[in-house]
Amino acid sequence: MVKERSAVIALAQIKYFDSFEKHNVRKIKRYIQLAKKKKADIICFPESCVHKNDFMSFNHKLIKEIKEECKKHSIWCILNDDMVIRGKLYNTTILIDRKGKIRGHYRKIHLYGDSEGVIPGKKPKIFETDFAKIGIAVCWDLAYPNLFKKMKKKGAEIIFCPVSWRYELHAHGARKYEEKHKKKEKATLKSLVMTRAFENILFVALCSPAGKEEDLVSYSAICSPHKILAEIKNKEGLIVSKINLDEIEKLHKVYGKFR
Repeated sequence: MVKERSAVIALAQIKYFDSFEKHNVRKIKRYIQLAKKKKADIICFPESCVHKNDFMSFNHKLIKEIKEECKKHSIWCILNDDMVIRGKLYNTTILIDRKGKIRGHYRKIHLYGDSEGVIPGKKPKIFETDFAKIGIAVCWDLAYPNLFKKMKKKGAEIIFCPVSWRYELHAHGARKYEEKHKKKEKATLKSLVMTRAFENILFVALCSPAGKEEDLVSYSAICSPHKILAEIKNKEGLIVSKINLDEIEKLHKVYGKFR
C-alpha cells in the first residue's frame, strides 16, 4: 500500500511587537516550540516580524538564535524581514531547515508600502524540503496570479505567503476607518488566497500579524484547492493543519483536460 504524502503546516499570527520588546525573537522561539508540540513540519511567521528597527542580515545574531531553535526542535521555519544583501536592501524571506541551516531565500518582487530604500527582487523561487516542494510569495505578490503560475510550473505544491496586509481608505470610498471596511478587505484577502489555491491546484498558507492598527487586516489561513482548512482572525495565536499532498495529483486528473 502506497503511503499518503502529507505535511503538517503551522502559521503563527503573532503581534508585531509587544511594547517593551525591540524584537520578536523570544516570541518566535516560543511559537516554534508550540508548533513542534503540534507535530508541525514547518512554521511560517508574518512579514517583517523579527526586529523593530534593525535591517537584518543572514548572519545577524537574532537569526542565528532562531536557527538554533529550529535545529533543537527539528522543524522548518519561514521568516521575513528587511535584509541587506550585498549592500542592497530587500524585503527578504528566509527558509530554515530542520538542522538550523538557511536553505534559501526569496526577495519580494511586487513592492507596496515597503520601507524606504527597499528594492524589488527579480524572480520566483522553489525550494525542496523533505515533505514537499514549496514556493514563497510576500504580501502584495498575492495580487499577481502570474507569479503563482510560474511557481506552479516549477513544481510548487505549497506556497507560503507572509503578509502585513493594510488597506487604503479611498479603496472603500471612505474618509474614516470603520469595521465594515475592514470586513470587506478581509473578504478580499480571503478570496485571493482561495483563488490562488484553486486556479493553480495547490495549497496556500497565508500568515498575517495580529494587531489593533486601524488599517491592518489580521487574517491567516491554510487553504486547499477547494476550501479553507484552518483560519484565525483578529487575535494572536497558532493554527495548524495536516494537508494531504496527494490531493493535488487527484485534482489534476479531474481538471487537467480543461487546462
